[in-house]
Amino acid sequence: MKTNQAHPPPLMETLAHYRELPAEEMKARAQAHYEQQKRRRTVRDFDSRPVPREVIEACLLAAGTAPSGANQQPWHFAVIGDPALKRQIREAAEEEERAFYNGRAPEEWLRALAPLGTDPNKPFLEEAPLLIAIFAQKYGVDEQGERFSHYYVPESVGIATGFLISALHDAGLATLTHTPSPMGFLNGLCRRPDSEKPVILLVVGYPKAGCQVPVHGGLKKPLAQISTWL
Repeated sequence: MKTNQAHPPPLMETLAHYRELPAEEMKARAQAHYEQQKRRRTVRDFDSRPVPREVIEACLLAAGTAPSGANQQPWHFAVIGDPALKRQIREAAEEEERAFYNGRAPEEWLRALAPLGTDPNKPFLEEAPLLIAIFAQKYGVDEQGERFSHYYVPESVGIATGFLISALHDAGLATLTHTPSPMGFLNGLCRRPDSEKPVILLVVGYPKAGCQVPVHGGLKKPLAQISTWL
């Protein structure tokens, strides 16, 4: 008969870095953060200028602070700057996009995309200085080579991606969340194992001079439509 296995108590430490703020400063910081974030727009026209590696690494570290199921941190970020590899990714992504726009996508989805003006052509995958392929780790492998489960993987990776986008925006960079479907080709091109599933291809760089964005993309729902107080 199986019995519940006893687990050792967790190691604890003092919450040393938390700092409570006066209410007025809290309000000011919250409002300033909103003002900064509402300037963020998805960009499809990128300048080719390089981005300092230190900036990207700091933003990745910020993404790595995100909460995750059982703190298993089931994500991997593959940063791609090599022009030849970016071209391969563009070719593979556009192949999937042509299939999507030419029959795979339901008409309702195409109507939803129409105000954004998207099509199968994705030049930004080559023009932007960096791509970050975001992988979700379906399970982990311990030091003995044994698999162990990861929990709340989509939720955890989604939160970390949000942290990353916010950090990149705060650093003065533009981003685009590109999601060709399917995108299994990224495993081979990025040399990632089958235990990882690519979920987002994040395009990162400076917006091109004179860059334009669709008006539709800036229309955000008001507070009353996205929240309730109970």
